[in-house]
Amino acid sequence: MNKFYQYFIFSFSIFILFHAGACAQEIKPDSVASAWAFGGSANLNFSQVNVNNWAAGGQNSMSVLGMTNLVANYKRGKNTWNNSLGLTLGTVKLENQRVRKSDDRLEVNIKYGRETSSKRWFYTGQINLKSQLTPTYNDAKDTIVSNFLSPGFILVSAGMDYKPSPRLSIFMSALTGKFTVVLSQQLADIGAFGVRPAWKSEVGKLMPGTGQRFRKEMGGYINVRYTDEVIKNVTLRSKLDLFSNYLTDPENVDVNWENIVDFKVNKFISANLFLHMIYDDDILIKVDTTGDGVKDSKAPRLQVKETLGIGFAYKFK
Repeated sequence: MNKFYQYFIFSFSIFILFHAGACAQEIKPDSVASAWAFGGSANLNFSQVNVNNWAAGGQNSMSVLGMTNLVANYKRGKNTWNNSLGLTLGTVKLENQRVRKSDDRLEVNIKYGRETSSKRWFYTGQINLKSQLTPTYNDAKDTIVSNFLSPGFILVSAGMDYKPSPRLSIFMSALTGKFTVVLSQQLADIGAFGVRPAWKSEVGKLMPGTGQRFRKEMGGYINVRYTDEVIKNVTLRSKLDLFSNYLTDPENVDVNWENIVDFKVNKFISANLFLHMIYDDDILIKVDTTGDGVKDSKAPRLQVKETLGIGFAYKFK
């Protein structure tokens, strides 16, 4: 049954690509151009603190955060094709310390839909990839923590998309493949990000090179996207992903929730608040179980990231 789901989703994805290509070939070039809509935004935020003879203490610091979101959407007749690319990269420099990475995100989403007779429901196939751009190291910079496609999370889904308004989209799939990729063998050997760790020898030592670098899950998936100008010059963009693995603990739902609030000051200056929450019981976080300040165990935990910045912004169409 596991392989059946994989073959079905893979075949459905290939069908979507060919069908969309055929649709594009049947349309005249000028019609194709008018059916596409391109847009995006770019933000570059700065933060700087400088203290000199400050009695209360403090540290000099400087941080830079860049964010880019690009979209390419196609709509003609009953066919829709939505593509998006999101990139985030940030660094921070504290006094007398090396430059550290504060944020790093890569997300690619490709979604094809075929409108039904109701005009609010779409037969839909979707491919989503989440990863990062550059490697992350521990404080001593002698151990890698994560890297490009280490991890990489890939979702391949077939289902129905409900669009009651341009602001809201609810995608539901009973056939979804979730694939976790850990290209770094070093991270795979320790079982990072939910993959199976390396085998152990008879004396209990890890056998390098035997850790699993690819993990597959099959289950149900819900994706909710909402965008709206809640008040003048304040826009909320929210995205919620829910995934349940049919074969292993289906009651443990993986949650990925991203919220961005954009505050527009003028044409080129803006502020934004980003809140990202993740819960995945397959990803274990170091915890202190005895209360002595030493992290002596690992357990699933709610992961939270929040950033607030002000800087230059530009939107283009």
